[in-house]
Amino acid sequence: MRVAALYDVHGNLPALEAVLAELDEVQPDVVVFGGDLLSGALPRETYGRVRALANARFVMGNADRYLVEGTEDSPLFAWTASQLDDEHLGFLRTFERQVSVDDVLYCHATPYDDEPFVTILTPDELAREIIGDVDRATVVIGHTHSQFDRRLGGLRLVNAGSVGMPYEDRPGAYWLLVEDGEPQIRRTEYDLAAAAERVRAGGWPEAETWIAENLLAVPSAREAAAAFESER
Repeated sequence: MRVAALYDVHGNLPALEAVLAELDEVQPDVVVFGGDLLSGALPRETYGRVRALANARFVMGNADRYLVEGTEDSPLFAWTASQLDDEHLGFLRTFERQVSVDDVLYCHATPYDDEPFVTILTPDELAREIIGDVDRATVVIGHTHSQFDRRLGGLRLVNAGSVGMPYEDRPGAYWLLVEDGEPQIRRTEYDLAAAAERVRAGGWPEAETWIAENLLAVPSAREAAAAFESER
């Protein structure tokens, strides 16, 4: 069984399209979207693309939940919410808290909560406590937008990274291929300049800042992890 785990797309349709083009060759049996799918530059267009997929399952991320609940009042979420109608929100409401395929558990942040974070700098004992009790040997998460593959005692904890808004050493679309239960970290290149033009054309108020700081250049994994850990 081949599973493509695509997390934290954040409405970056050009990045998603690049990964899906690669999946035409990989031919996964299932595509698991690991949360935070639409919140970003091109939410309606991203929705249209994923709805055309016949073999996809969807995990609820914190950003998806904010849109469903209407509880987040930041400018970023307000704009995204203004682009979505009842059809889009109905789709988000179908997302699952967790998905299990081939004895691998896929969730957004933890199996029980979509907001706690584990980073590359989180101590092993704390990371294991945050993930909580699970009955799977491998858990795939996202949320912090940086890939890692860690052993926490008998648990293998893998972060799939972010397709649309990575915190890594270089730009690109980051994702995970899990083949017969074995995770393989992947990265797909795409045309960043062309993506920037598509983002600008979408009317997103955050476009220029996001293009400069999260598309053409990206925060490093270590910088991002340090920022997350400073919030504990």
